[in-house]
Amino acid sequence: MKVLVLGVVVAVSAGFAQAQEIGGSYRVEGTNFDGSAYGGEAEISLTSDFTCEITWKTGGSTSTGICMRDGNAFTAGYELDGTVGLVIYMVQPDGSLDGRWTVAGVNAVGTEVLIPK
Repeated sequence: MKVLVLGVVVAVSAGFAQAQEIGGSYRVEGTNFDGSAYGGEAEISLTSDFTCEITWKTGGSTSTGICMRDGNAFTAGYELDGTVGLVIYMVQPDGSLDGRWTVAGVNAVGTEVLIPK
């Protein structure tokens, strides 16, 4: 029983540590569906041991979403101009987040990299 409890504590602690490591300010570099480039800033704030809020300021617009990290995967769902979107990032060894995104009803993906400031 002690081994099981210890395993659960370690797993919960690891998830919390990963969430803490992802919070902060980032520079945004991305491409739209048509391949054109965009840039801006993003801020990730912890909201619980496992979830966070992310706010992007790019191209004159601001969008906010809920996010979560699981190992090297970092995902966020968001709303932009009334449309639901999804982005999936892979956490890189240097702390950057390398991702692909889309929005509901569009048959295309964009790319985005978040670079820690």
